[in-house]
Amino acid sequence: MSVLQILWFCVVALLFAVFLLLEGFDFGVGMATRFMAENDTERQLYLRAIGPHWDGNEVWLITAGGAMFAAFPMWYASLFSGYYIPLFLILVALILRGVSFEFASHALTIRERSLWQWANFVGSLFAPFFLGMMLTSLIQGVPMDAQGNAWLGFFDIVNGLSVVGGIAVVYFSFLHGLHFLSLKMEKDHARHMLNASSKLYWIAYPALVAFVVLALIFTDFYSVHPVTTWLITVIILASTIYGHRSAVKSRGASAFIASGVTLVGIIAFIFNGMFPRVMVSAGGVHDLLVKDASASPLTLEIMTGVLCMLLPIVLGYIIWSYVMQRGRVSTKTLEHSPYVG
Repeated sequence: MSVLQILWFCVVALLFAVFLLLEGFDFGVGMATRFMAENDTERQLYLRAIGPHWDGNEVWLITAGGAMFAAFPMWYASLFSGYYIPLFLILVALILRGVSFEFASHALTIRERSLWQWANFVGSLFAPFFLGMMLTSLIQGVPMDAQGNAWLGFFDIVNGLSVVGGIAVVYFSFLHGLHFLSLKMEKDHARHMLNASSKLYWIAYPALVAFVVLALIFTDFYSVHPVTTWLITVIILASTIYGHRSAVKSRGASAFIASGVTLVGIIAFIFNGMFPRVMVSAGGVHDLLVKDASASPLTLEIMTGVLCMLLPIVLGYIIWSYVMQRGRVSTKTLEHSPYVG
């Protein structure tokens, strides 16, 4: 296994982590439009808070898929063919959510706007659920042949661990969204968000215990990479405790960082456990390894050069966009700029 192969495995993992870190709070805000907002004005404010960012955040998922296709074509082929239906459902949810921003901002009546706000909520709820379910189904071992073809039945995708994984991604995305809103809304509303998240955190502890128990039973992560897997598990637990403590003390920025670390930790847990595999086969007979799934050395070299040139530009633009949109939103903001897309 070459250094470039390991590098690009880490790059793909990082792209998924950044997607969940940034798009996670977008999903959470979309869910908050129904779970937290009390009226149409508040829903518009919530969507306005993520309006400048949501489309750029979704690009990270496209980039992750593109990097996987270019760097690990066999991995891409096995994953996207075996998980065609879950990926299709994720795409439908993202499309439904994406168009909702545009149509909601140009709605002529409250009823029409409410329809598209519901579409945003549905997309924000089911996109992270199907993504989490797919990723936690993947780590249990899938039926594969020696050529890397994956043949998944219904219960290979939908089972106890995958459903818990999907709910976990939804749950932590919702908390992440509440913490983001605590940084973007006016003080009284921000305090309301943190009060809600501080109560919701009590669900996290038994949920994390249940997930670890299921992972111990249905994956080999804790035996293949015991030190790093337990370390990541402890980091996830520590970030959850710190996020809870920060929410109780009304420290929105600290809570936001903590929930972000938790979401990144979920991706780290999955990719760390899979390495040096990219697809875990049922029974471990036909595992697809990093060294066998990667593109040619020349392709990886060219991609590394492009990455080094473009990454500083992309990071600079993202930082600039968040700095420029760092202010809090209010009804005055909505009157001045009702457009949320």
